[in-house]
Amino acid sequence: MWRFIYVLRAMIGGVGLTWLTSAAWASDNLLVYSDQLNNGWGDWGWVTHYPTNAPVHSGSNAMVFAATGGYQAWWLKHDPINTSLYTNLSLWVNGGAIGGQYFGINAEQNGSELNRVSFVAPTNGWQQFVIPLASLGVANITNLTGFQIWDGGTLQSNFFIDDIVLVANPAPALVHVSLLATQTIRTVDAKVFGINQVAWDGNVFTPTSVGIMNDLGNPCLRWPGGSWGDGYHWTNEYRGWGSYSSDFINLATNTHAQAFIICNYGSSDANEAAFGVRMFNVTNHCNFKYWEIGNEVGGSWEEDNNTNAPWQPHDPWTYAMRFTNYYALMKAVDPTIKIGAVADITEDGTSNYTNHPVVNPRTGVKHNGWTPVMLTYLRSNNVTPDFLIEHKYPPSDGDTCNLLWSQTWSSDVVGLRQMVTDYLGSAGTNVSLECTENGSTGDAQSVSLVGGLLFADSIGQVLQTELNSRLWWDTRNGGGSITNSDPALYGWRTNSSGYFFEDGGVVYNAGATTNRYPKYYVAKLLTHFAGGGDQVVAATTDYPLLGAYAVKRTNGTLSVLIINKSSSSNLTAAVNISGYVPATNAPVYSYGIPQDAAARTGVGSADVLQTNFPAAGVKFTNTFAPYSASVLVFSPAPPPQLGLLPATKGNIVFQLQGQAGATYILQSSTNLTAGWSPVATNTLTGTTLNVTNPLSGSRKFWRALWQP
Repeated sequence: MWRFIYVLRAMIGGVGLTWLTSAAWASDNLLVYSDQLNNGWGDWGWVTHYPTNAPVHSGSNAMVFAATGGYQAWWLKHDPINTSLYTNLSLWVNGGAIGGQYFGINAEQNGSELNRVSFVAPTNGWQQFVIPLASLGVANITNLTGFQIWDGGTLQSNFFIDDIVLVANPAPALVHVSLLATQTIRTVDAKVFGINQVAWDGNVFTPTSVGIMNDLGNPCLRWPGGSWGDGYHWTNEYRGWGSYSSDFINLATNTHAQAFIICNYGSSDANEAAFGVRMFNVTNHCNFKYWEIGNEVGGSWEEDNNTNAPWQPHDPWTYAMRFTNYYALMKAVDPTIKIGAVADITEDGTSNYTNHPVVNPRTGVKHNGWTPVMLTYLRSNNVTPDFLIEHKYPPSDGDTCNLLWSQTWSSDVVGLRQMVTDYLGSAGTNVSLECTENGSTGDAQSVSLVGGLLFADSIGQVLQTELNSRLWWDTRNGGGSITNSDPALYGWRTNSSGYFFEDGGVVYNAGATTNRYPKYYVAKLLTHFAGGGDQVVAATTDYPLLGAYAVKRTNGTLSVLIINKSSSSNLTAAVNISGYVPATNAPVYSYGIPQDAAARTGVGSADVLQTNFPAAGVKFTNTFAPYSASVLVFSPAPPPQLGLLPATKGNIVFQLQGQAGATYILQSSTNLTAGWSPVATNTLTGTTLNVTNPLSGSRKFWRALWQP
């Protein structure tokens, strides 16, 4: 991602404490227009329209609809929205003194216009129109992409529109969460908890920085920082108020972190990359394993001086040719390193040139996209990259849409893997997929509680894929303000002018305790959830605004991450655990609105809260507060006990003592070496069950086990 601009911002300090209020936070309604376009909605209208302060339904502005002829529309566009959360489209219309204007509304699914419904504007007053999404043809779809508000087909007087809202369904009384502890999805790679370090940060190696990395689990770091990687020279390091490679070495080695190193592709050559490998791994014995050739080099924002024919800047063919040389010289210095290539997640993505088209050998379709061209020519050079690199940032689509956006990780990874298979064949089997930049967008979410929840949900979703790393952007980035702040967004960190503050980092300035964003605290929270070597197990939820993820840890505990993405609703989860019987008392680590409010007011603790949940079991319910992330840690329950009760005539009576809802198998053996035979299987409705069996003439041993 382009980051050089932040050099100018990095020393900006001081975040105001203005609290922004919004009616949107009182529900999960999605504002479309209220004084301005909200939540990432764009204006593609071709009718004359402009804001006015008279009349308004609420706030300070309404929109004037001033058609100058027939068949004109105010077209409101958005990235695909899952409408299962919403029931109706609501808007307020005022026809002014004349009134009676005809207008129509249609929805758009994946860019295609659907059926239109028609209305008449009232005279001299505001009227609410509530339109079921079903009547617009967009109920329960995943790809609502817009609405069009049309004129009546003839020249009419102006009318006014205000407060356009997608009305949310009420939250369910119960959200059903299922955890299947016996269904393993993958092993956790510690690199998914990584974070970028940047050379313009003058605090890379300080006691505070070491403490922060220890708080976050210090699993993986990246250097020297985004687009700076294509302008940074190991042989002539930046000599300003930033940090140096020696500082990064000290931070990484003192926190026992793995590392990704960006080699300068845009303004250097393979010789300097080899020098870097020698400097880090031979001279300083760092054993840094992961090396990237350039950063986002397909993007026009990235420095790329490859302009001498036949080279071209931002060109996948040029990149493949030069990558071959980088690969050879760097591996000659240290054959154990892994070298990665920049990729695009779609087959036609970053299609900057058409002079080296390639054909997908599986589909027979021609492509000019970055990844197909690059992989094809790497293969022709007999070079297979050790890994492909994805960078991923959400769009500026508002809080709810961005909290749901993390679900796109799966399709990204599937697409990348398919291209590796198609273009590299069997040689691609050992090519891993890595994400070395993931962050929040340049709006309030970058410093708000929502950004912290996005951090957590991103981790949860990545752990459902084969990605081996996900490095957050970044530790310290430097802040700025957003002059077009959307008041529908949740947040309170603003500057003295009332504009939202934004900062990609998890802390700002030196990173003192009072200078830490929700992202930092949520990252700290996640150290209780998972670590390298743990086993991700299956977890499902039937409500999109409650995320659920589960991990069996190497110490035998089962940890569950629950994220409430609703801004307003307490969500009660009915949890069903299969394949694991937890002890009834579970530590709970949580971060949410109370902690964020403590950071704002200075009253209470802004740190992760630890409590205990005393009612755990294979089935239980628990309520999770709005905008919160919680980690529940379940230890295994003690084994069941089998007690002998007074015998009845011809029978032996046992009392099985265990946990309600758990299933146990009663077994017997004639001796302790001949094996155990099942006698009965029972699911307890309470904590005890009396089991009666007939006496036999032979001696028997008895035991009870819980059934996974």
